[in-house]
Amino acid sequence: MAYYINIFSPETYLAFSDSNREISGFRDHRQKIAANINPGDKFICYITKLSRWIGVMEVASACFIDSHPIFMHPNDPFMVRFHIKPEVWLKPEAGIPIYDDICWKHLSFTKDSPRNSNSWTGMVRGSLTRLPEEDGQYLEELLTSQNIEPRNYPLTAADKKKLLPRLINSESGQIAVSIPDEENRPSHRPGIETEHTLIQALLAKIGEIMGFRIWLPSADHQRILNKWHPTNDNTLLKHLPLNYDSVTLKIIENIDVLWIRRNAIIHAFEIEHSTSIYSGLLRMADLMSLQPNLKIKAHIVAPIARREKVFLEITRPVFSMMESGPMSNSCSYLSYDAIKDLSNEKNLSHMNDSVLENYAEYAQESDF
Repeated sequence: MAYYINIFSPETYLAFSDSNREISGFRDHRQKIAANINPGDKFICYITKLSRWIGVMEVASACFIDSHPIFMHPNDPFMVRFHIKPEVWLKPEAGIPIYDDICWKHLSFTKDSPRNSNSWTGMVRGSLTRLPEEDGQYLEELLTSQNIEPRNYPLTAADKKKLLPRLINSESGQIAVSIPDEENRPSHRPGIETEHTLIQALLAKIGEIMGFRIWLPSADHQRILNKWHPTNDNTLLKHLPLNYDSVTLKIIENIDVLWIRRNAIIHAFEIEHSTSIYSGLLRMADLMSLQPNLKIKAHIVAPIARREKVFLEITRPVFSMMESGPMSNSCSYLSYDAIKDLSNEKNLSHMNDSVLENYAEYAQESDF
């Protein structure tokens, strides 16, 4: 028997709670991992934004593909599915906070970390991360005990706000939206520009190793070339090999990093260290609106401390109700730590760009 983490957002938690609780579903890019999960394995359930463990499910079937809408209508993105038997399903106020000593001091990925550390967050980056057996057993026993003799962990006013329904109906179906509070931009500090440049350089290096040509805004070249040294003179493009109108080209030229193959943009990265996340998303949205037939994979790259802000911004109505579909379906979040981890992969030269999906997080990633 193996244990896997099943991630829920407040929205998917509420939707699953209102269902018959017989199916758990995941996005199609989890299909390869899901194929290795067997009946009898266990899902340990975690709710984001509240950072609480809230359930245990026993897998009752092999994974299967089913596009029939169950939770979101008419287009349900959670098509990789399992029949499950819920053993524990707690109310939010009974969910066990990961920061509580009963969790924090006992889990292998948190016990040696200070409370303000982000080093543990990779474990809850996306669904179907496999838990070490001792962690899975401990959480299963803890949640089972909590189900029998519940201890109350009161929700704050901010927690309750996060649980408010955000699903609205649009012409393309149900989508989740948010209205973020005004962003308090961090004041300029020494090192901010250096960190932004380092991430640009790492993305350029990773893209080159994977066989892409790289586009960087011309004003950034000198700073980035101090940290990244292309192995081929033709890797860093001086001119975009794209046949678009001048307005589209102007937008593209200002995107932080592009990975280009032949004459097509494959990946676009906006790095948001301290500037407004909204502006980076607008640039991506403008590009998608001007060229709706482009199949570009877009990514917002930001420190882990800004993760929730990225998800709040990307689910604003203006991005959720785009003609081409919700931007949250086509634009992912990548943390600085994820980029650094990927750049240090020993077998990076043997990987292709699909590996990004192992590090990417989506605003609607939280599954059912």
